[in-house]
Amino acid sequence: MSNTKYIGYYFKVAPLQPATEILIAELGYVGFESFVETEEGVNAYIQSAEWNKTILEGVYVLNSGEFSIQYTIEEIAQINWNTEWEKNFNPIIIDNICSVRAPFHDKPDTMYDIVIEPKMSFGTGHHETTHMMIQHLLKTELKDKKVLDMGCGTGVLAILAGMRGAGPTDAIDIDDWCYLNTIENVERNNCENIKTYKGDASLLSGKKYDIIIANINRNILLNDIQYYAKSLNSGGRLFLSGFYKEDLNMITEECENHNLIYVNYLSRNNWIAVSYDLK
Repeated sequence: MSNTKYIGYYFKVAPLQPATEILIAELGYVGFESFVETEEGVNAYIQSAEWNKTILEGVYVLNSGEFSIQYTIEEIAQINWNTEWEKNFNPIIIDNICSVRAPFHDKPDTMYDIVIEPKMSFGTGHHETTHMMIQHLLKTELKDKKVLDMGCGTGVLAILAGMRGAGPTDAIDIDDWCYLNTIENVERNNCENIKTYKGDASLLSGKKYDIIIANINRNILLNDIQYYAKSLNSGGRLFLSGFYKEDLNMITEECENHNLIYVNYLSRNNWIAVSYDLK
């Protein structure tokens, strides 16, 4: 396996929802880094160096009596990621205003047309959390605002902010694939105001923003809300997603500990995207 770069798990899920979304979230917690949703379920990939025989023991949805989940495993020497996602990536249109598509899709008649090649990165707009974050940004005044997209994935949210007139925007992700992919997508969409960085919340020291977007996962958010609060200008707004509705009270309590006041949330298949204002 030392010569194998990735290991692929091919899951067949019934019924598809909400089991597929829960499965993706739990696989992400244990180290899987790329997902391609299919008509039958999801393909998930993990670096061979991060894999172990007990990797799925922490994926509790596999033991749920509510769903039928079967899978096969394959060691992969090399993956053509473009081919993987092109097989399943269809263009989407959000609220008839914003489209997210690949370069090979026809250009739709929308106000904002985002063209991305996601490769291994999270954030095609298909996942509920990205979809809702886009909805939040479409309803928010962004002109000349300084914006942070934390855990940027493909950079799709930073790109939309740029298209909507945001000022200097930072896009940060700890994953090298996401960092490089965001650079490519920012160039592809001609967003000159966006700077991309590889790293985590430690990069925020001394920086201030009017809008912070963080679509990551519950545990990272709970740890990093303190840093987001310190990095917001007075009256600034924080958008959080990557967790379920039942986690809202926990997230809100931590935000209130740092002078962040709950505003509202959007919900989609039990995932939510929440907004908070700094006092």
